Amino acid sequence: MKLRFLGTNSKEGDCPTLYATDRDTYLVQGWRIYANDLLMQLTLHEGETAVEVPTELFEHLEKDGLPPGEFRRLEDPLMVLTPGGTYVVQGQEVTDAEALAQMSIPDYETVVEVPKAAITALLEEPRGVDLQHRAQPAL
Repeated sequence: MKLRFLGTNSKEGDCPTLYATDRDTYLVQGWRIYANDLLMQLTLHEGETAVEVPTELFEHLEKDGLPPGEFRRLEDPLMVLTPGGTYVVQGQEVTDAEALAQMSIPDYETVVEVPKAAITALLEEPRGVDLQHRAQPAL
């Protein structure tokens, strides 16, 4: 898997980071989630996990040709905005050794892979039931 660095919001490195891949996906490097109350709100399938990232991380999508702006819909693979002002992103946990070797990942972080189409859909205007999702913050 080939990666293209889109950005991070840290000057230190080793912080939440966004990458585009050659597989029409994004890799989202973020903080591991240990809070049971938050994990219980997710439906994680085998091989999936979730990470928490600052909302500003997704401003870097503009470098991949997506329109700037906030997510307008909050649904899988993105859960909801947390009370702390972060997003929880779920997806396939990245285990590809070649891809992981291209990143600097501290022990308290991990990486998920999310389809580009799923992220693009979140930028669209909400409809009906999506408005309810948007209005319900995480615990």
